[in-house]
Amino acid sequence: MPLDVNKLIETLRDCTLPSEQEVKELCEKAREIISLEDNVQFVPAPCTICGDLHGQFYDLLELFRVGGECPNTNYVFLGDYVDRGHYSVETFLLMMALKVRFPKRIFMIRGNHESRQITQVYGFYDECLQKYGSADVWAACASVFDTITLSIVVEGKVFCVHGGLSPSLDSFEDVRSINRVQEVPHEGPMCDLLWSDPDEIDGWGVSPRGAGYVFGSSICRQFNHRNGTTLIARAHQLVMEGHKYQFDEQLVTVWSAPNYCYRCGNVASILEVNENLELNFKSFEAAPQTHRTPPERPERQRPDYFI
Repeated sequence: MPLDVNKLIETLRDCTLPSEQEVKELCEKAREIISLEDNVQFVPAPCTICGDLHGQFYDLLELFRVGGECPNTNYVFLGDYVDRGHYSVETFLLMMALKVRFPKRIFMIRGNHESRQITQVYGFYDECLQKYGSADVWAACASVFDTITLSIVVEGKVFCVHGGLSPSLDSFEDVRSINRVQEVPHEGPMCDLLWSDPDEIDGWGVSPRGAGYVFGSSICRQFNHRNGTTLIARAHQLVMEGHKYQFDEQLVTVWSAPNYCYRCGNVASILEVNENLELNFKSFEAAPQTHRTPPERPERQRPDYFI
């Protein structure tokens, strides 16, 4: 019997887990669709750009309440769907189900947490074991991680990426030349796109994260000028107000996980880009407690390092 994606979306929105077989079928369909996208996937405006989610499922539902339901609103998500939150499984499965159902209405970029190595440390692997009793669902999802695109360009003008830029990448053609169907490397251009951060420095610097680089205003301006873009939109760093401009508004960080890790107290935001490339931020707070179902049991303590 073929997978009923509409029914699956309804099931997941209730925070109910589908069967392992349904997950594997969903992952297979998602891989087929996502693998056809370019490393630099062009997306038309209007659309809404969203930052890290980190398994905060009920806050994802709040995001859709604030920003509009898919497919009524077109979405670009900047990565980090899993780890740290209690509902990484439900969050990533809902994202995939929406992608399968509305492939031209929702677009996903790979984040540094869409990685086998990282998810074995920061929660997603353990959550899959807890909820399904084996690592098979984790492995199926990880196979989807490998196909997710590295960047998106909205209306030819807004370059969207999870982390930042790379000294190895000057142009879109350079990004296109990357073989993305692999585990995230520890170094190199693909790693840089997922791990790098902007900073108030000149040129390039060593990243304190141990992967990627930090880069300054001149690097950002140069990349935008070479590629005809006016803004770099990225996520990857907690911003207490939900968004933060840098480099004379040549770059913006968008963060969409409110009260990150259920204790940071930050607000979240999403960035609406209309047909005229006018930008509008919508901020939102964590979903009220009355809208949440508590996790079945507390998860083991994980490393307290905010990647």
